[in-house]
Amino acid sequence: MKNLRRKTLAAASVVTLGVGLAAIGGLAPAAAAGPETTFLVLAPQGGKTDKAAARVAAANGTVVASYDQIGVLVVRSTNPNFATAVAGAGVDAVASTAGLGTALDEGETVEVSAAEVAEATGDPTKEPMYAQQWDMDMIHVPQAHKVNAGSPNVVVGVLDSGISSTHPDLATQIAKDKSVSCIGGVTDTTEASWNPTTSDHGTHVAGTIAAAVNGVGVTGIAPGVKVAAVKVVNNDGYIFPEAAVCGFMWAADHGFQLTNNSYYIDPWELNCRNDARQRPVWQAVQRAIRYSQSKGVLNIASAGNSNYDLAHKITDTGSPNNGTPENRENLTNACLDLPAEAPGVVTVSAVGPTGEKSYYSSYGQGVIEVTAPGGDSRVRTQGVRSTSTDAILSTTFNTTTRTNGWGYKQGTSMSGPHATGVAALALSAHPDMTPGQLSSFLERTAVAKPCPAGVYNPVPLWPGNPHGYDATCSGGNRNGFYGFGMVDAYNVVK
Repeated sequence: MKNLRRKTLAAASVVTLGVGLAAIGGLAPAAAAGPETTFLVLAPQGGKTDKAAARVAAANGTVVASYDQIGVLVVRSTNPNFATAVAGAGVDAVASTAGLGTALDEGETVEVSAAEVAEATGDPTKEPMYAQQWDMDMIHVPQAHKVNAGSPNVVVGVLDSGISSTHPDLATQIAKDKSVSCIGGVTDTTEASWNPTTSDHGTHVAGTIAAAVNGVGVTGIAPGVKVAAVKVVNNDGYIFPEAAVCGFMWAADHGFQLTNNSYYIDPWELNCRNDARQRPVWQAVQRAIRYSQSKGVLNIASAGNSNYDLAHKITDTGSPNNGTPENRENLTNACLDLPAEAPGVVTVSAVGPTGEKSYYSSYGQGVIEVTAPGGDSRVRTQGVRSTSTDAILSTTFNTTTRTNGWGYKQGTSMSGPHATGVAALALSAHPDMTPGQLSSFLERTAVAKPCPAGVYNPVPLWPGNPHGYDATCSGGNRNGFYGFGMVDAYNVVK
């Protein structure tokens, strides 16, 4: 069994008060004794947070966000002994999130030049660049659009690095009144706060889901639905647990039906519930996910780009991704990729233009629910070199020139939004589905794909690493590479 190779998904503000989310002032903290640090403080599940808030104040901490619905407080303190001081009656767990920021690996964005955009002729969707969107034909998007292109009553939360509100393919697609920044675990609804600053990842994801059919650029899978930017990646390219908790809670309390999550939480790709440092993060995120599900939200997440068998976790030698990697051995299935492996979350693997598992895509029998196009720029050359047009074409935002455009990215970060877009079409056609029913419907309507025989390796000519992407698939109608199969846009609306 190979070790886990770290390849991430490709992948303070004005406080506004949302439903059940308030900015609360604690007692004035004592003179600073150390750097300001953020903590997650968990009250007993189902209980009130008042006792925990009182202990926070007594320990010289300040509550900056209170998620009373799930008993989680986001706290800042300069007290170097805060974690010890806050412990006691009314506090179930506490953890500093310092050092727990997970780097979002942008991967490479290959931009389409202005000349190429001008020369594009489009068809059959009337979008000029549709001919380069091989992924849309693969999941039968044109056929689906003849039946149902999506309802504006469906809102998809894109928990990511922000969405460009000026992009010509997205400007009409964004639910601005439901968009927010969750950086730091608190909310900021100003438009500038949820626009991209240092990353176009979220803009690319949003285009796959809902780019407009407007005679410009590309088409999204569900152009009739709305996307909401929920910015959880900070300007340094990191997502912290408190931002993810905020994102799930915001989606729950603002009428979202779906969220797309092309990241993982915690710089260790595997969050271990039996690890004292990581357990409070697991608990807080799990509470937020469960709450969102209770409010009618289906969360969809990318499986990861480590070519790792998530069903057989043995070692992790490449984490954390924000510092010096450590060697963790004898891991068990108590260690999970969050949010992808949280109960009730739909986990998506990636395929390339041949329809076979992308060389990088993680997998796992019983873990992967469905698969979708994520791109594979190496498959045609068996690993020798990259072909950018075999990645996924979508909307982009150049953070250097501050200009909108279109370009290619690949990763399970790209396959996830394909599944999310199909789910959005399904909800548009069947608006009364619960999250559980919708998840099951995606599985039942997926097109089954069998395991390849023997050891699978689509890139045997990769220079210097011919066996680096070997993988073995197991299972039958539901298997480790493809789950129940390829999502199908037409099947969910016909």
